[in-house]
Amino acid sequence: MRNGAKLYAIDPRRTVSAQWADGWLGLDVGSDIALSNAMAREIIAAGLVNRSFVDRATSGFEAYKESVEPFTLAEGERITGVPKDLIRQVAHEYARADRAQLCWTLGITEHHNAVDNVLALINLALITGHVGRYGSGLSPLRGQNNVQGGGDMGAIPNKYPGFQDIEDPVARAKFERAWGVTLPPKRGWHLTQMFEAMERGDLEAVYAIGENPAQSEADMHRTVQLLEGLDHLVVQDIFLTKTAQLADVVLPAAAAWCESEGTVTSSERRVQRVRKALDPPGEARQDTEIIAEMARRMGHDWGRPSSEEIWNELRTLSPMHAGMSYKRLEELGGIPWPCHDENHAGERFLHGRLWEEPLRGPRAPLSPVAFEAPVDALDAQFPLRLTTGRRLDSYNTGVQSGGYSSPLRRGESLDLSPEDAKNYGVSAGERVRIASRRGSVEAPVRLDPSLRPGLAFMSLHFPDEVATNQLTIDATDPKSGTAEFKATAIRIEKLAPAAGGETHA
Repeated sequence: MRNGAKLYAIDPRRTVSAQWADGWLGLDVGSDIALSNAMAREIIAAGLVNRSFVDRATSGFEAYKESVEPFTLAEGERITGVPKDLIRQVAHEYARADRAQLCWTLGITEHHNAVDNVLALINLALITGHVGRYGSGLSPLRGQNNVQGGGDMGAIPNKYPGFQDIEDPVARAKFERAWGVTLPPKRGWHLTQMFEAMERGDLEAVYAIGENPAQSEADMHRTVQLLEGLDHLVVQDIFLTKTAQLADVVLPAAAAWCESEGTVTSSERRVQRVRKALDPPGEARQDTEIIAEMARRMGHDWGRPSSEEIWNELRTLSPMHAGMSYKRLEELGGIPWPCHDENHAGERFLHGRLWEEPLRGPRAPLSPVAFEAPVDALDAQFPLRLTTGRRLDSYNTGVQSGGYSSPLRRGESLDLSPEDAKNYGVSAGERVRIASRRGSVEAPVRLDPSLRPGLAFMSLHFPDEVATNQLTIDATDPKSGTAEFKATAIRIEKLAPAAGGETHA
């Protein structure tokens, strides 16, 4: 920005980023698709489509154009609450820019239509040609340091390492030959489907590695009940989390960032080396050692493979990692995938092929997506919209950050606009009950002038004090399985004064 770039922040809350921005589009929670479609319609109507790129590198433009036609600027304003002139301004500046990026986080993906929200952004990048070239692109900003690497390694239910499809018989045969086993021909369950399977009795045992679902999943009461109902629960973690406290067996793991050898992959696809600096304390062991020992006890002796040996096996199976030896990762300071051989420095732009003449590979499809309002509807009984998120000083359920002090940390609160506090007759610091259709919690009120009337905010960082996920809905996106953490309908209840002037439920 200091070099002249413009920033537009699209967020229901007026965040710090929004305060720095050239413009803030404070849309209503869950109206992201309506905003994207309104911007797209304006770009098309104003003749700002990159026609040469669209004609050469994309498919489905006419159907997409028809799908966004109802989303006039006036309709966009009606659904999103963003002034139509501001929607027009951002649409024109984005389309006319020489270089432009769309960056998003969980505010887009923690909805019942998460994938469609992302597809709507991809559509904008495709019709303007802002993809696959220097300074332009689509950037999902990861919330944790190796989320990308987990997906790359096949820690998702429908892909092998290197994003090779489990249901592709050719890919499956390759992994079967390498591993000497017969692999299931169908994809596995994602996290939401696992809990549904627990409810049906089809999933009776869980092995959780580095995850705390007892406090991170929506509708926490249901989640804990299902975990407690398992025949067997194993947790492998560096902390004794709430999930670990429910477990039959806890396997103490090493901290990957300093007690293990391996690799980490950043949001820019750059694979970098991680080097062991300390020995794990007590009985803690590196994840790979624990898993290898589990395999040995189940009748499959893998020996004690080093991280480099495991990585070299991956390189023989994942073409996009083939050229990334440990030696090259050291020499080059990391390599972005795909890197197909040891003479290649890795692709600078993931989708650069879309600009090649002639086009190499398939066209990028435009995807018409329909707007749908949040599942948890507002009404007279639950008139306030609660959205959840993170605070700067803390991390997810607080497992990794709660044990350390921070001058920024002030505990959990129900953040309200001054207008809502006045309307509900509550004051700063007053404890109230927050109720949704699933449960209730108590928390002190904090006045936040950056919030618009009708919108409340809480985090998940202090579940032992305030179990925010007792409130959130487990409505999920059918394509990704992501729960709608960002759009809960709530009401505020004052607590009756107790003897001595204190309050109680």
